[in-house]
Amino acid sequence: MKIAFYGSSLVSAYWNGAATYYRGLLRALAEKGYDITFYEPDVYDRQKNRDMDPPDWCKVVVYDGTIDALKAVSGAAAEADIVVKASGVGFEDDLLLEEVLAHARPQALKIFWDVDAPATLAELRANPDHPLRRALNRIDLVLTYGGGDPVVEAYRSVGAADCVPIYNALDPQTHHPVPKDNRFSADLAFLGNRLPDREARVEHFFLEPASRLPDRAFLLGGSGWQDKPISANIHYLGHVSTRDHNAFNVSPMAVLNISRASMAENGFSPATRVFEAAGAGACLITDHWEGIELFLKPGEEILVARDGQDVADLVADLTRQSARKIGERARQRVLAEHTYANRAETVDRIFRARLGARMEAAE
Repeated sequence: MKIAFYGSSLVSAYWNGAATYYRGLLRALAEKGYDITFYEPDVYDRQKNRDMDPPDWCKVVVYDGTIDALKAVSGAAAEADIVVKASGVGFEDDLLLEEVLAHARPQALKIFWDVDAPATLAELRANPDHPLRRALNRIDLVLTYGGGDPVVEAYRSVGAADCVPIYNALDPQTHHPVPKDNRFSADLAFLGNRLPDREARVEHFFLEPASRLPDRAFLLGGSGWQDKPISANIHYLGHVSTRDHNAFNVSPMAVLNISRASMAENGFSPATRVFEAAGAGACLITDHWEGIELFLKPGEEILVARDGQDVADLVADLTRQSARKIGERARQRVLAEHTYANRAETVDRIFRARLGARMEAAE
């Protein structure tokens, strides 16, 4: 079956947190026999900051960030059995959705894949005339990378025919244990771009604990923090290439996950980074969010902090030996239950059931 997937970028993770998610899921679907083409716009300098070459398991079509180029690639939707428009493509998203739906064949399965459901739903609630809201009656299914029942119910309430969460997961081929790297040595490390929906939580869960533990070493990676006041015991790295994520995860004693505010409020939204870190065998400390126990067991496979003081206490009490044990238990859990191969099984069943039902109805 042919999939036409319109997303932000497959080949660049630069200001593109969905890259790992796309790569893991689409490679797993390709291994199941799907013929996939990924269409991505050349915007935000992503093509200048590629961190992988186009893979052999998916054709990548890069188009100019122009209306004419957008309309040209949207025509390819007519050739696909499954047409996917992802959220946050980054160039004329509303127009792209309209063009893709206009070109998709009536019998094709049409999907909106939301990689930031809390933000999208907030827009839909605020604007009853939102283009996506108007288009939901022509979309067969909404898939999200998190959110659980609250997001499913919210999407149905604004007109979606159905909504199914397809959670982040681990790709063991790309995220796995590696030797430690002195560049990333620290007691606690955090990796995340500076975003309005996250900054206050980073201050609370990372910057404040660092200031409380002046004799401990902290490491900050991600874009946009260069002018942020930080304590002397925090070393700022800037952007960290995905090629270095494994070393970044295994070298510190522990790594920190801080959810964006909207994700934490909705719950059931483990960040890609949770599985990346666990796959490398890192000891992970996370801010609290509803549903953590569905993925990793608090206290044994992951450490949970409700505030900055909890983070400081956990770092102060943690030893290298206890951190290694937590990281190894987390790794075994995600390898058993939370790989992209597991997620692809779910997606494959959904695709085949819905396309099969559509074919029966047409006979």
